Amino acid sequence: MATDSRQIFNVPNQITMLRLVLSVVVFVLVPLELYIPALIVFAVAAGTDWVDGYYARKYDQVTQLGRILDPFCDKIIICGSYILLSVQMRDIQADSFGLSVQIAGWMAVVVVGRELLVTALRGFIEQHGGDFSAKFSGKLKMVFQCAAVIGSLAVLSNPTESSDQLRATTLLLIWLSVVSTIYTGIIYIQAAIKTIGDFKSSDNATAAND
Repeated sequence: MATDSRQIFNVPNQITMLRLVLSVVVFVLVPLELYIPALIVFAVAAGTDWVDGYYARKYDQVTQLGRILDPFCDKIIICGSYILLSVQMRDIQADSFGLSVQIAGWMAVVVVGRELLVTALRGFIEQHGGDFSAKFSGKLKMVFQCAAVIGSLAVLSNPTESSDQLRATTLLLIWLSVVSTIYTGIIYIQAAIKTIGDFKSSDNATAAND
């Protein structure tokens, strides 16, 4: 039993759970308008996503719990951050170039909706023995989302004095995150449709043989 416990609560899974704890800290700091501390904690939490995956693969410590916890924690910190930032950024005024750096409410809805849909599809496909592993485009989407959150927190830390370059870069990252979110959502939907089609073909073939 002790051995099983060590295998389940191994180093990668402990790092993943640490990310969940850090997510809660971010969610406390943002409404308190402690944006720089929130930025630092978020950056550390985002960094653990790479660390736990690298450690698990290098030392062959991939577990079923980790396969569930890792994407769950990713979704919690991203969805929660987008929801909170859509509220905190609603009053940011446009600068002299007309750039209004905001994560709008509809953007948060798109991000949350996509994550819920992909989670549902992954659960269904893997329950039926299919492979619904993360794709490179999904990992790139996560990079854009994290960068957009970090940029948004930097802008919020001093919205009236933020440089035009920071605002423009953050606005670009926000839109890249939204576009990549929609794009990867479509890719996963297509993959799910194909997999479901394969299931039906396999079932029909089995029924014909019977």
